[in-house]
Amino acid sequence: MFGRFSAVVCRSHRRLFLLSSAGTWNSAWPKRGTKLTISFCLDGSHKHMLRDQDEPVGKVLARIVANMAKNQGKGKKKKKKKQEGSDAAQSAAEVSLLFGEDPVEESVLNAEAWKDGAVLCVGDVRYEVLRNAPTFTTAELPRSLMAGFPVCPRLQLEFGNMDDCEFTWLKETPGAGSGENWAEVGSGRVFVPSNEDIGSKLRLRCLPKEGTRCGLVKELESEGAIEAGPGTCTFDTRHLFTQQQAQWPELRVVSYNILADIYAQTELSKMVLYPYCAPYALELDYRINLIRKELCGYNADLLCLQEVDKGVFDESLSSAMDAFGFDGVFRIKEKQHEGLATFYRRSRFRLLSSHDLVLSEALGSDSLHSDLLQKLSSNSDLKEKVFQRSTSLQVSILQDLLQPDRSLCVANTHLYWHPTGGNVRLVQMGVALTHLGHVISAVSPGAALVFCGDFNSTPPSGVCELLTHSSLPQSHSDWLSSGPDHHCPMDLASPFPPLLSACGNPPYTNYVGGFKGCLDYIYIQPDHMEVAQVIPLPSHEEVTTYKALPSVSHPSDHIALVCDLLWRPPTDRPTQ
Repeated sequence: MFGRFSAVVCRSHRRLFLLSSAGTWNSAWPKRGTKLTISFCLDGSHKHMLRDQDEPVGKVLARIVANMAKNQGKGKKKKKKKQEGSDAAQSAAEVSLLFGEDPVEESVLNAEAWKDGAVLCVGDVRYEVLRNAPTFTTAELPRSLMAGFPVCPRLQLEFGNMDDCEFTWLKETPGAGSGENWAEVGSGRVFVPSNEDIGSKLRLRCLPKEGTRCGLVKELESEGAIEAGPGTCTFDTRHLFTQQQAQWPELRVVSYNILADIYAQTELSKMVLYPYCAPYALELDYRINLIRKELCGYNADLLCLQEVDKGVFDESLSSAMDAFGFDGVFRIKEKQHEGLATFYRRSRFRLLSSHDLVLSEALGSDSLHSDLLQKLSSNSDLKEKVFQRSTSLQVSILQDLLQPDRSLCVANTHLYWHPTGGNVRLVQMGVALTHLGHVISAVSPGAALVFCGDFNSTPPSGVCELLTHSSLPQSHSDWLSSGPDHHCPMDLASPFPPLLSACGNPPYTNYVGGFKGCLDYIYIQPDHMEVAQVIPLPSHEEVTTYKALPSVSHPSDHIALVCDLLWRPPTDRPTQ
């Protein structure tokens, strides 16, 4: 009896082929978060099964049983359909996965069940499992290389384990003899060139592996030579405070608007907003070098980023942050090409669930916000202005792996930017807080809220008062921020007790030629966490070395907020 079985891992494009006992089955580990598409042919019938890698294998085997029974039952004559269908089901039910002739427990996840040495038995047919060779499907070096800044190749791997792969870095040595003009200078997934490497090209040899299994070497060569860096950067002194990772019960949090490339490259930015900034320092290839080094040097556990271009997330940040030990999620802003990114250290946190939303859409469709919507409807001009905004809220529930009974509700947002939009931001914050209160109570009771973002609001604003006082009166001046035509005064209440701005209210977190002010925040619940350390912001002299931000030594017009938070023991939490 001869059968054919194949499977594909979606999105990471990993392929598995299973032949009968006369052949082999090549399989691969699915990448985290991917699905497994199993396609097989038995007795001329083709089936396709899309399965999660973290699904128990017993469910896959049960589905194969059902498919076999259905397939065999179809071929029976009508008058014998009932009896022969029953026989077919009995025959098809003899499906099992063995390892060393012992059945694999049905509770074992797909990612662990389908491994070398396993055998799938479908009736009398035995399929030997053999994984495909590890392969890099994408391997690219950055176009811009600078001494002192980490070089993080963009890599996508099939069939293998990135932690098992071997990387060898070589630099060009022009004075060497023919065939010997490359010298080994490093190993590992990330390489930091030194000043001695300036003027040399880089070469990277990538050996894809999974355990002891190896694939074909992939060799990359840089387009250009390593260039000199800008010298001292605004974040270099800050890195002296973050040389070590935080130790439980502390965790380090970063919130940072990194300046989207789609905004940095506009004529408005070049000619009006940042005319003092050298044009090359606004180029993405240059800025991404600074961003990677800055983020890496904070040794954070949690990073909430705003104004992240989708292409930057996919092609630059994801690979770099993965190499630094982070997983991340991205939420694009509707109608834009940029959005929000939350990265968390894999060894510290596990993502349990995501609860993102577009604030205006939630306001119009979710009954949680019906009272706010009713009040807003009394002013059609303001209502229209609110509903024109595509502002998003990214919400991630994270479990602390070092203390699994602790969890975080991490919120990340970038509120409406216009200077006269204080009333719009109040409505947006009202929706956000109601949503966060509901998520915590319904999904993760007891989770500690960490609310990060560019709120485009200074400390005296209504947004900050709502967060720090849990309520806002209708008399607040922000309701008149865009004039009497948009005046819609209302009382707002937060479902949370007063929150604390973990980094306080620094003189500014945004410094451009025509404006400076505190717009960025990390808010926490003081009954769940306290502040252990605030990493000092760059000095005013550092910020203004090149007049303002961004500059050749700083990649954004905002400054990252960095702090160490400390879990409170449950017994130390103050009573409400």
